[in-house]
Amino acid sequence: MAYTLGIDIGTYETKGVLVDGSGTVHAQAIRGHQMLVPQPGWAEHRPEEDWWGDFVYVCRALLEQSGIDPKDIKAVACSAIGPCMLPVDSDGAPLMNGVLYGVDGRAETEVRELTDRIGEDTIIARCGNALTSQSVGPKILWLKRNRPKIYAATAHILTSTSFLVQRLTGEVVIDHYTAANFSPLYDVETRDWVDDLADDIVPLDKLPRLLWSNEIAGHITATAADATGLAVGTPVTAGTIDAAAEALSVGVDQMGDMMMMYGSTIFIILRAQVRVADPRIWYAPWLFEGEHASMAGSATSGTLTHWFRDQVARDLDPAEAFPALADEASASPPGANGLLMLPYFSGERTPIHDIHAKGAMFGLNLTHTRGDMYRALIEGIAHGTRHVTDTFADLGQSPTRLLAVGGGTKNALWLQATSDITGIDQIVCEKTVGASYGDAFLAALAVGIADRKDIASWNPINREIRANRNDAYDNAHDLFRRLYEQTRDIARELG
Repeated sequence: MAYTLGIDIGTYETKGVLVDGSGTVHAQAIRGHQMLVPQPGWAEHRPEEDWWGDFVYVCRALLEQSGIDPKDIKAVACSAIGPCMLPVDSDGAPLMNGVLYGVDGRAETEVRELTDRIGEDTIIARCGNALTSQSVGPKILWLKRNRPKIYAATAHILTSTSFLVQRLTGEVVIDHYTAANFSPLYDVETRDWVDDLADDIVPLDKLPRLLWSNEIAGHITATAADATGLAVGTPVTAGTIDAAAEALSVGVDQMGDMMMMYGSTIFIILRAQVRVADPRIWYAPWLFEGEHASMAGSATSGTLTHWFRDQVARDLDPAEAFPALADEASASPPGANGLLMLPYFSGERTPIHDIHAKGAMFGLNLTHTRGDMYRALIEGIAHGTRHVTDTFADLGQSPTRLLAVGGGTKNALWLQATSDITGIDQIVCEKTVGASYGDAFLAALAVGIADRKDIASWNPINREIRANRNDAYDNAHDLFRRLYEQTRDIARELG
């Protein structure tokens, strides 16, 4: 039997699956790691330990658990958090920690300067995206200015997935979907690297070779085989960012399909008919040539539930805290007895792109309970999500169907609040494994084991969450939006 292997590096954990040609999962493995916050506004991972170390551990766990002969694994695909920025030397060794995606706002000055110099309209027209904390180009310029010795020693700028593929195959590649986040260095029309907008960031020969996600990047080397247990010569795809693999895992393939990923952050991907250029959302070529995707993402969502558990529910057993908190929140009515939560604990990404935004819980009085506060937190995340879906609607990109995926789909309160506040029904598929399952499917596509339409049988629909829209939530959403606007300047002055 033919098998494929998929491994995904997330913000706080790495997951892997080994599946056969029909999509049946034969083994799963997981390993946790930490996001480093060396100073406020920064976010990092350790490439050797958190990316490659986790990949090796999970890969060997999958092989041991399944007992499958590595030679029967016909392809490997990986995904990871992104877009990240990692300088490596000529041997592919990391020169510093990996700088993470939009939750890292260290390049605020460079974002502002490049935008002023090039012009936002030009950047959006050429690169598809306004410069934000999500953009890799400004972070490379930050590296050049603030870590000149590291910049001078840099042979290539990689992202998290590129680093894994390089370790597995020796090839320095990046998929187009990820590369579109390297603004202002990637032209979305020519699908190529460019330096005419900013020739002072990095020489283009230091950027990876561009491929589509279903293309084979290379094959497992002898060194990688020794480390992972995989067979020498096994094909490895170019891979992609975790959210794109997650979307693929639940069947986002037709025009109008939207994925909502409930993870450490909320991430949304819409399979779009055309490219929409708007500074509030992101654009990228989809995983396959000639196709389009519109995206959006929060800075904190699932992360907030962990923060609340660790800071406000220390009396509860951590292993049982979330169900207990959900029970407490269920006793609070929709609207959390008048509490509003701004979920901007790490600034915010789409649609406001404000790294200075702050978290807040507004409306507290002496009658409020922990259940009210936890419900307000869940509803605050959902209001942030509605801000995004309303933005898509403003752009004529409302979804024809919405597929939910990720660990948060186990949280019934969160799912229902999101549907009720956004007014959008959600579909949950049988398998919520997530990005690693999408990686395994991508690997199967790359070597002809599966066709794109096969994902419907690999991962059929399990249930639907119906939206129960009400006036109270509409009023609360208006207040939510106004609360941010009226506290924005105070948040900035707080630093």
